Amino acid sequence: MSKLKIGLIREGKVPPDRRVAFLPHQLNALLDQYPQLEVKVEHSDIRCVSDQEYIAEGIHVGRDLSSAQVFFGIKEVPLSQLHDGKTYFFFSHTIKKQAYNRGLLQEILKKRIRLIDYECLTDHQGNRLVAFGRFAGIVGAYNALWTWGKRTGLYDLPRAYTCRNMAQLHEEIKNLPLGSLKFAITGGGRVSNGAIEIMEKAGIQRVSPKELISGVYSYPVYAQLRSSDYYKPLDAGLDFKAFYKNPEAFVSNFSDYFSSVDVLIHCAFWDQRADRLFSQEEMADDDFRIKVIADISCDIDGSIPSTTQPSTIAEPVYDYDPLSREIGEAFSHESHINVMAIDNLPTELPYDASAEFGEMLSRYVIPALVIGDKEDVLKKATITLEGELTERYKYLEDYISETA
Repeated sequence: MSKLKIGLIREGKVPPDRRVAFLPHQLNALLDQYPQLEVKVEHSDIRCVSDQEYIAEGIHVGRDLSSAQVFFGIKEVPLSQLHDGKTYFFFSHTIKKQAYNRGLLQEILKKRIRLIDYECLTDHQGNRLVAFGRFAGIVGAYNALWTWGKRTGLYDLPRAYTCRNMAQLHEEIKNLPLGSLKFAITGGGRVSNGAIEIMEKAGIQRVSPKELISGVYSYPVYAQLRSSDYYKPLDAGLDFKAFYKNPEAFVSNFSDYFSSVDVLIHCAFWDQRADRLFSQEEMADDDFRIKVIADISCDIDGSIPSTTQPSTIAEPVYDYDPLSREIGEAFSHESHINVMAIDNLPTELPYDASAEFGEMLSRYVIPALVIGDKEDVLKKATITLEGELTERYKYLEDYISETA
């Protein structure tokens, strides 16, 4: 019986990402469960687990994975490292026509690669099956607390990436002197749920959206805001269920919150057709109270107008001057708004994030690969096949036809 050969590739994107698709014990378990699998791991000195840890689990580690049929990575693969005619799983960041990855998709088509994007792996109801969203929310909310400490000097948290694991992260945020701080968390998915975990571990009390606006507290509070809390229809007779199909028929009503909230933790998905949460003009108003924005969604020039560029793990925060609308050095003036917009937050907790991600892949993806894609999970997430865009992603034709 011929075996399905899987390769776990080394991350090649710069700055490096320490996450991995599968931990050693997860690969070992898969080999026990599926004898028709063969696994090779590419040598790497940047992963959150060492080569030796894979070897200790009986997994082959080497530098040549060319015999593998299916490759698993995390971030975009450098063009020079793509193998012709193979199947690749990674986050391609192409389905929204991101200009900076046009060349990547063009090269994938040229090399007749089957690209399966993690972001597109969904069940029959459209729910994502594998994602790092929870850890983006966890680290993003932690970084919001870290930023407030730096802004005020009230406390000094260690950076998330210096913590051994999530358990230490939880210990660090106990009993912080947050006073009567008000937090708003947008969104209702994995990302916002991760952020809420941090709020709860920090002892921040949950209140309703209305209570966040009107309440006066002697202790820190947060509210989770859904789209229906801060978007209203232009036509009063329009049902909010129409928002997800026709977001352009709604307008932001976030002004009810920005005059009451100190810290915004933005986790919500944003459709480009939707109104921004608030405008640059509103950010310059005296009643705009928000001083820290943790933009976990990190849509550049998207729903948060101060997010004009991503920040990095090395430099997690930049300042936004609401009057000049310019970006500057972090914590350079008390009138500035501190923006945390790291676009690869889960890599600050690489081991915990990888463990959860590998469990999802083991549950949903590997069976579809080995036994059969009975529910079309892989088919629906396949962007390219044999040098062509698949039918589901034909809308990218104009994107790949453009030049940089």
